[in-house]
Amino acid sequence: MRVLLVGAGGVGTAVTRIAARRPFFDAMVVADYDLSRAEAAVAALGADAGRFSAVRLDASDEEAVVAALRAHACDVLLNATDPRFVLPLFHAARAAGANYLDMAMSLSRPHPERPYEECGVKLGDAQFEDAAEWEKAGALALV
Repeated sequence: MRVLLVGAGGVGTAVTRIAARRPFFDAMVVADYDLSRAEAAVAALGADAGRFSAVRLDASDEEAVVAALRAHACDVLLNATDPRFVLPLFHAARAAGANYLDMAMSLSRPHPERPYEECGVKLGDAQFEDAAEWEKAGALALV
């Protein structure tokens, strides 16, 4: 299994430290908008860094994420970014044929005319509405 981990902040760095001790994957590409953060997450692994590499990636750029998944032959996208980036990453994983794991869900939005009386878009709705597409493709999305 080859993993694209998007986000090398506190959560992403914690993922790398735990993953370094596990044999379940062949390679993990650590991606962040700030390349120095991705590089630091990998460098902190020391001798355990062999299966890890660092790249710069803009999580809001769906096409760039698809390209990174394909370029590194990743079959899993692990999202460790701010929830604002959930949907571009979620859609990029589906477009690239990768499975998707998330630390958050697509954000909620209030009802446009009656925000105190009616529910708008609930947390995760934007992802759950694509469940049939993921199932039809035989792909996994854990949100």
